[in-house]
Amino acid sequence: MERGVGKMRRVILIVLDSMGIGALPDATEFGDDGADTFGHIYNQCGLHIPNLLSLGIGKIPGVGFSTPATTCIGCYGKADEITKAKDTISGHWEMAGYIMERPFRTYTAFPDEIITKVESAIGRKCIGNVKASGTEIIHALGDEHAKAGNPIVYTSADSVFQVAAHENILGLEELYRICGICRELLTEDYGVGRVVARPYVGVSGGYTRTKNRRDYATQPQGDTILDVIDAKGDGVYAIGKIGDIFCHRGIAQGNHTTNNAESLNAIIDILDHEKFSLVFANLIDMDMLYGHRNDKAGYAKSIKQFDIALGVILGKLRQDDVLIVTADHGCDPAIPGTDHTREYIPILLYSKNLKQNVNLGIRRSFADIGATVMEYLEISPWSVGESFLPMCINR
Repeated sequence: MERGVGKMRRVILIVLDSMGIGALPDATEFGDDGADTFGHIYNQCGLHIPNLLSLGIGKIPGVGFSTPATTCIGCYGKADEITKAKDTISGHWEMAGYIMERPFRTYTAFPDEIITKVESAIGRKCIGNVKASGTEIIHALGDEHAKAGNPIVYTSADSVFQVAAHENILGLEELYRICGICRELLTEDYGVGRVVARPYVGVSGGYTRTKNRRDYATQPQGDTILDVIDAKGDGVYAIGKIGDIFCHRGIAQGNHTTNNAESLNAIIDILDHEKFSLVFANLIDMDMLYGHRNDKAGYAKSIKQFDIALGVILGKLRQDDVLIVTADHGCDPAIPGTDHTREYIPILLYSKNLKQNVNLGIRRSFADIGATVMEYLEISPWSVGESFLPMCINR
């Protein structure tokens, strides 16, 4: 590979949150048989996505849709997940080289033991304690919350302890304080992956969530590629909720953007700087706003928004940059249910220095992405996952 004069190698890793690309072989065990987030959106909504098509998304093995003839400039494939889960943290962690031996625990409601400990520690009663949609539960319990300011607790198919509260009743700082306490309580004994602050505003009959969400994750119990890159001094720049997912470990600097528009602007802006060898971004809207709400049209609009920005990103890449676009799980809005779905994730890779139109096949693990990042950045040893970089190199 040619090297740009005076330039360091850099990887831009973008996670399209929940944009799975077809059910995994064990999807039936998770109740997700037939899930195909991207394929269903593409076929049912119609997508004009010339940049994603140019990277090869329509050529991924087993993809569930046909695409127009397009010159392919990228390397394309998909990955299976070793971790027996379908949540944000396990997906990102495996991608970054930490594979959980045991997935986080999930709940339909939290045991009395947990709720009693939480109420004692925060000095307030909790209401709710059910498995529910975040938009539905604030409408169901928002008025009750308004009477005494007691936080609303709920969960989902993921390992999450979610706490909802009105910004003008409980207040953001109090909500964040409560979530911090809950994070300390919900340790390995309970196996909860994330505590999530879910603030909202409005009046009875018209409550709406705000962008001031905050995630409190548990820490990976081993090194990730972020730790190693950070220790080497090359620098990791985190965009969106990446900092929260990794407990801000191994991250030199970040921008805690709250929606896709902010995140895409942050990616485009950071490309003008030389400081960081890994730019790691999560685009949350597809999952948070559309997948969980069964909003196919909104999901399609979000993909098209990304495709437009992708054209700008491709135009700003340096000779030594590698762009990887992927996902962390599925959340198919076209099938019953509002939870994440157990799916393959797409892998799209592009660099001016690498081959074009390369089929990467079906990768055994999300960790192959992290291994590829480490090989490209010439950081060794790293033994988790199998790099697909050799398939892309011009020899």
